[in-house]
Amino acid sequence: MRQSGVVTDVRRLGPHDHVCCGFDDRTEFRTAALAFLDAGLGLGHRVWYVGESGDGVHDALTGARPGAVQLVSVATQYAADATVAPNERVETYATATRNALAAGFTGLRVATDVTAMVRTPARLDAFARYEHQADQLMARSPFSAMCAYDRRVLGPDLLTQLATMHPLTTEAASFQLHASGRLDCAAAISGELDLASAELLALALDRAELRPTGGELVLDATELTFIDRRSLAMLAEHARALGATLVLCTDQHVPHRLTQVLAWDNVRIDAAS
Repeated sequence: MRQSGVVTDVRRLGPHDHVCCGFDDRTEFRTAALAFLDAGLGLGHRVWYVGESGDGVHDALTGARPGAVQLVSVATQYAADATVAPNERVETYATATRNALAAGFTGLRVATDVTAMVRTPARLDAFARYEHQADQLMARSPFSAMCAYDRRVLGPDLLTQLATMHPLTTEAASFQLHASGRLDCAAAISGELDLASAELLALALDRAELRPTGGELVLDATELTFIDRRSLAMLAEHARALGATLVLCTDQHVPHRLTQVLAWDNVRIDAAS
């Protein structure tokens, strides 16, 4: 099962993990990137530092086997003056993961500061959509990533928007909408959904572009600890707009009871497996 929630130690993350990491200065970023990538080397991964040679991260990762540590220019991966093309970037990382496996590594791990990619509303929206698509790749491939964002530049509201599109975050976020390790689920949702998170949930659902299968929008809610009536209604209406029945996989009592009392015709609660 993939990890989700707030994380305090990026060294403990596994081959499918995806973390949103906020930082307040370059020293904090370098420390987190080094810890994350060094742990990847310990797992037998090839690691990419997407950055510049002068900031010391790449040079500090010494002693690895040939080809294990690669410095990739930010400009190569993310053009600073362009909106990200999600499908193209995801395919780049899918290919890099396959290449790492073919070279005898156990996976690919990437760390980068992507603050510059979200500095306008249009670029933020595109990159948040990309984050979810990339997370889908990580759920099914040994590809893990640390996406770092400068808190001083973005502020708490924008950083929270990005944190909700990652299964793991160093930031305060009430919920996460992310890829599920279960092939039968369109996505997973974890944390708490209540009145305070309603606007953020609507935004995350739009950006995730979830796809029903067989007329059902199945969400893995195993790690969802609370959901109120409004949030469940929002999920039901989102599924209805997609022409689907909402199937929420959870053992929580509240959604079971709400569905019984309100008698929604396009909501089913299945036991978590």
